[in-house]
Amino acid sequence: MAALLPSSFRRCTLVAALLATAMAAQAATVPLMYEQVNVTWGKEHSFFFMDGDGMDTLALYLDETHGSGFASNDAYLYGRFDIDIKLIENNSAGTVATLYLMPEDMPWEYHDEVDLEFLGNVTGEPYTLHINIFVNGVGGREQQFRLWFDPTTDFHTYSIVWNPKHVLILVDGVPIRDYRNDKARGVPFPSWQKMRLYGTLWNADDWATQGGRVKTDWMQAPFYVYYRNFRFTPCAASPGVAWCGDEPPESTRFDRGIDAAALKKAREEHMLYSYCRDDKRFKDKGLPKECTRD
Repeated sequence: MAALLPSSFRRCTLVAALLATAMAAQAATVPLMYEQVNVTWGKEHSFFFMDGDGMDTLALYLDETHGSGFASNDAYLYGRFDIDIKLIENNSAGTVATLYLMPEDMPWEYHDEVDLEFLGNVTGEPYTLHINIFVNGVGGREQQFRLWFDPTTDFHTYSIVWNPKHVLILVDGVPIRDYRNDKARGVPFPSWQKMRLYGTLWNADDWATQGGRVKTDWMQAPFYVYYRNFRFTPCAASPGVAWCGDEPPESTRFDRGIDAAALKKAREEHMLYSYCRDDKRFKDKGLPKECTRD
């Protein structure tokens, strides 16, 4: 990736080329990444370019000073979010790349969030995907998975499907987590805050790799993560229903298309940790309600 190392000249050249390509491809049906997102911090540590596949791509990079991050231009209430990501090559220990949904102007103690964090690794070790869900400012719903492929050699698709009944996480179309709405039993569920899609790259070597025992090797910097092909699909209600939030509770519309067998298999083979199995953590209060449904 040395050819992608940024400089003022290179960034200008890449942006100019991108704009020229965009003007020549106005008939394209897939929106360009740079039209859909805005770099919200660390702008000097990011750049857009056309990759070898001709895809409009956003690079975020991290050095010893800081990282960077972006947010979608629009906020959404329910829908499917798909994006392709290529993670840091070689030694990425201490770094965290993220993909998450969160509202923009909600106080932290009330905010909802669907958080995917890719925890850096030592060369040759598999990446860990850390997933947490916050509702009304409360998280603590952590699950961790080992990715079953090398996410640094090519792009892979990470998806969040959010509707009134499910928050479903998929990797290359394989479901790995299903957080279900169980309002009748008092289980909190994100249902009213419009959220943007965010992506960031930052240093977290106090905890990210082996509990903080392995620190970031700044001799390997800068570290790069690449995002491309962001797609948003609005939530579709049943015919005659005004919008997804009005879907009747007895409707099975949002249960369709979930491959329960694939979900079970992925969790059995790739899940490292689940708060729902952490009896020691909840020995005094008991497991959360969503962990004890039949």
